[in-house]
Formats: sequence, structure tokens, C-alpha cells
Amino acid sequence: MEKYIELLKKLISTESFSKEEENAAAVMRDFLSKAGIAFKTKENNTWAFCKNFSAEKPTILLDSHIDTVRPAKGYTKDPFSPIEEGDKLFGLGSNDAGGPLVALLATFIHFYERNDLPFNLVYAATAEEEISGRRGLEIVLPEVAPITFAIIGEPTKMELAIAEKGLLVLDCYAHGKSGHAAREEGENALYKAIDDIDKLRNFEFKKVSDVLGKVKLSVTQIEAGTQHNVVPDNCHFVVDVRTNEHYTNKEAAEIIDQLIEAEVKPRSVRLNSSGISAHHPFARLVKTKGITIYGSPTTSDQAIISCMSVKMGPGDSARSHTADEFIYKTEIIEGIKRYIELLEELKI
Repeated sequence: MEKYIELLKKLISTESFSKEEENAAAVMRDFLSKAGIAFKTKENNTWAFCKNFSAEKPTILLDSHIDTVRPAKGYTKDPFSPIEEGDKLFGLGSNDAGGPLVALLATFIHFYERNDLPFNLVYAATAEEEISGRRGLEIVLPEVAPITFAIIGEPTKMELAIAEKGLLVLDCYAHGKSGHAAREEGENALYKAIDDIDKLRNFEFKKVSDVLGKVKLSVTQIEAGTQHNVVPDNCHFVVDVRTNEHYTNKEAAEIIDQLIEAEVKPRSVRLNSSGISAHHPFARLVKTKGITIYGSPTTSDQAIISCMSVKMGPGDSARSHTADEFIYKTEIIEGIKRYIELLEELKI
């Protein structure tokens, strides 16, 4: 297990911001080469098939990401130094998603030469997850298709997220007419935006998910005006929408467009809600182990996968993107054991 901790330490020492993952990709490829594992590449993505791959078997994808966000303000430690304090391993990307990344790799290598599994395994270390980019897992999926089931490695305390909410970002534009603020002139776009925001604040989507709950809607940004004495003729505000499985992002955008007067422009509708049924074989297996099953409010690479998928990995999401990010080394070791145990018993 120690070699996977050492791999994570090397990754922490390697800057790997989204769209700048080439050095981290090289670290992953060097590790696979030394392990005698053949792999394929595309841009900053790397993937490998199990040695005894058979087209007659279903295929399970084990995927996690190599990119990180930029260091949060407030770091008291060097984010690019893998600092060990007892069981804690500090460093940018240690928890999100270095721990899940190396734990899934260890699991893949454990099964790499096995030919008695009822499924194939393919491992992927992908780019641009933190920005929901289009040059990460999205360009790998056609190369590894068809995929029957996917485990996305994210820090979940090795609990199982059987579903996650989709992400829809809307740019909304309220239009008015400029005028002098000292006189009764113009049509104030900011007031129009406030009226729309009030509608959004009090609106609820009707369909509630048993796993994911309500659709979450938040106005997160607003800008208007050029100077204090001019009535603003335009006001731009941003709405963050987290959809459940009852609404596609396109449907949610259309509902909001009909609700408010402002012009509504979705940035993208591709990051939809995803997951599996609580009756899926993997969910049933996990339940027998006493592992917590839940619905996740945050998005991951699950959002771009069309097949059934789950999110599961060592570490804690609450530590992600925080100053002095860390993971417990024992979390990684126990995570590897748990992944292996589940795949040994899984029948799909």
C-alpha cells in the first residue's frame, strides 16, 4: 500500500490545475509503465484496460481526476509539499481527488491480471473535472465504450452516493431604459431584476426526489449600473440550479424562463442529475455491508456519463477546496480494501 501513498505525495508535489495537468498525467503514466501496465492517452487523460479484457463481458469504469483547484486563501502550509503529521497527509489535491485516484488505481492493479471476474475493468485518470471541462472524461468515454457501470472516485468517506444533483447555471438579463436618477426618467432594470429574484426566491419545483430532495435554486451574482446618477438599463444576475432526476437541465431552464421576465441564457445543459436505483446490484451489495447510501448535492464527472454510475471514495468532501487540505493515510488504505471487497462480490 505504501507505494500508492508515495504516488499521492508525488502528485501533491506536481502542480495540476485544470487545463494544466500534463505534468500530473506524466506522473501517472510513469507509475503505470513501471507497474508493467499498458495504457492509452489522449491529451491530459490516461486510461488502461484489464489484461484479460473480453468483449463478451460487461465493463466497469473506475475513474477519478488528476486536476485540482487553485489553493484557497488561508493556507498555513505549502500546498505543494506533501507534509505528513502522524496519519494526516497534507497537500493540495490530497483529498480531492488524490486519495480516490490512487485508491482506484490500487484496486485496478489488484484485479489487473484476473480472468475470473464476471466483468472487465478499465481505469481512467482524467482531466478538467474541477471546471466541468470538455477535454477530460468526456473525450475518453468514446474510447472506452461501451461502459455498463462506473465508479467515480470522489471523497465520500467511502459512503455511497447513488445519485447526484445536476448543475445548471443561468445568466439572466433584465432590460430597462436609462435615464437621469434625479428625475422620473427611465425604466430601472435593477428593480426589474429584484422582482424576478423575489419570484425565484419563493419558487419551488413541484417534483421532489426520494434521494436528492428538492431542486435547489440560488441567485449568486448580480451586477448593474455605470454610475450613481444613471438609471441602469440592464441588470445581469446569475442563478445556480441543482436539479434532481425528475427534471433535465433543459426542462428546468424552460420552467425558469417562463417564470421570470428577464432573458434567460443557460451556460450549458449537459451536467444533468445522474445515478442508480437503490435496487441496483451495487447498491444492494453496499447495503449489506452497512455502508451509508445517500444523494449528493455536488456534481462530478458522473454528470457526463450516460450509463449507470455512483460516486464513492476515501476522504471527506468537507475538506475539498479548503486551506491546508488533507487526507488520512488510513482512509486510503481502508478505501482500497473496501473497493476490492465490493468488486470481489459484485455480480452485474
